This record gives sequence, structure tokens and C-alpha cells, in this order.
Amino acid sequence: MTSERLESHRAIVGDTFEIRRALPNRHRRTVGAWCFLDHAGPADYPAGQGLGIGPHPHIGLQTFSWMIEGKIQHRDSLGFEQWIHPGQVNLMTAGRGIAHAEESPADEPGRFQLAQLWIALPKAEANREPAFEHYPELPVVLRSGFRMTVLAGTLFGERSPARVYSPLVGVDLATPGSARADLPLDPAFEYAAITLEGAPLTDGAPLEPGILLYLGTRRNSRAIESRAPSRLLLIGGEPFGEDILLWWNFVARTREEMEAATRDWNEGRRFGKVQGARAAPLVAPDIGTLRLRRAP
Repeated sequence: MTSERLESHRAIVGDTFEIRRALPNRHRRTVGAWCFLDHAGPADYPAGQGLGIGPHPHIGLQTFSWMIEGKIQHRDSLGFEQWIHPGQVNLMTAGRGIAHAEESPADEPGRFQLAQLWIALPKAEANREPAFEHYPELPVVLRSGFRMTVLAGTLFGERSPARVYSPLVGVDLATPGSARADLPLDPAFEYAAITLEGAPLTDGAPLEPGILLYLGTRRNSRAIESRAPSRLLLIGGEPFGEDILLWWNFVARTREEMEAATRDWNEGRRFGKVQGARAAPLVAPDIGTLRLRRAP
């Protein structure tokens, strides 16, 4: 049961915000059905220069937004408009196709920190009707000095209300100081952890920011420790077991699905309109440059 330490790569989201992208990784494409993990911020911004991601499409996945600092407004082609605040989750199920935009307040400065994840939908659910759900409250476990927010799945008997379609777990562990806890794990799940703030230790070894610690399967527990303020994100799930493709904002099974979704978006079909977004809609990359990578 050896662990893998996988370095995130840096990218820019919107116009100015640097993020660490932990998944997909060239060494590890998925953890359970989790197929994408960005950590954005923490970052301060002046008025008028917050996050501004224009309307863009998704198929075959769920977007899972965990807000840590600041606030963002979600708008989608189903007509939902929803602010997300710290301690809340926005969960959008793309299914056969949806478009959305995400923007910070336009007229005020702010601070921003967010974990943005995607969940690959299993084949039986990949073309389901799109949907959006907002979770203003999530179960919290206070144990051994940690505040553990159950984002998805179950921990210590507390179950997240987030509607997912694969056996999954996601937990945010935060502490203002010294803490140590032994987390129960499901041996049938594979797990990974990433530091969002500070320098926590896992089984006595420090986990530096920007490193995804892949733990694999067949583990019953994992020790998490901190000697100073820190925050850690733990994700896991049953190995996905399906051959999927990831490209741009899409998860699919065939190149033909990707090509059809790209054409439909660029030609104004299928995905609907996002009303009220300030930023311009994104344009899909040239289909001729499409280089698909399979996961896992």
C-alpha cells in the first residue's frame, strides 16, 4: 500500500487567478469518479477584477464547487442564479448538456478561495437531464481538534446531502492549531488528499501545498496531524472502472460525442443560453486540435 506524491500544475482561470490543478494528472487521471480538482486562491482582488468565467458548456459530469472564502454567483441555462458563500456547495449535473457562468461581485473588492471538482457520471447517467442544486449547510464533525465538513458521502456516521451517482466521499478538514485524528477509510475506496492551507502531516510526513497524495485502496484508516492552522481536502471513491475521455469541459465515451458537443456549442444548439452573465461566452477550441486522453 505505497502512496504516490503527484505534483499539481499551475494554470490561470478567468483572466488573472492562478490555480493548482491536481486532477487530471498525467500519472493519475481519476480518484473514484472524481476526475478534476482545482484549488484556486486564496487571493485578494480589487473592485472589478474578481473571477469572471463566461458561459461555457459541460456534458457527462457534475461540477462540484466548495467555497472556502469569498462569494461567487452561478448562472446557468436552466435559469438558476445562485450566490455561493463560504461553507456551501453548488452541485451542477450536466448530463446531456448544460451551460453556466461563474462571476465574483462586479463592484466590490474581495478575497477568493475555492475548490472546484468534477465528478464523472457513470454511463447509465451520462445523458440524464441537467440539474442544479445548492447546499447551504453540510454536516460537520468536530473531532480531535479538526472541523470536518462532509462534502460528499459519509464520515463518522454523518452523510452529506449532495446528490451523486457513484460511491464517493469528500471531506474538508480544518484546524486553527494543533490537532490529530485517525480517519476511518473504506478499503474498497481509493483515496487522495491535498493541502489547501498550512502544512498538515499524514502518518507523520508533511504534505506540502500543490502535492496530491494518492493513497490507493485497501486502507482502513489514515492519521492526519497538524501543529499549526491548516486545511486539507480528502477525496475518495470506488475505482471508477469505466473507460472515459476528458477534453475541454466534456466527459464522454467516444470522440464522436466530443465532436458533436463542440459543434453544438459553437453553433448555439443543445446547451441553451445563460442570461445575465457579464463575461462573453467561451469558444470551444478548434476541433482539429482535439487530443483525447483516456481516464483512468
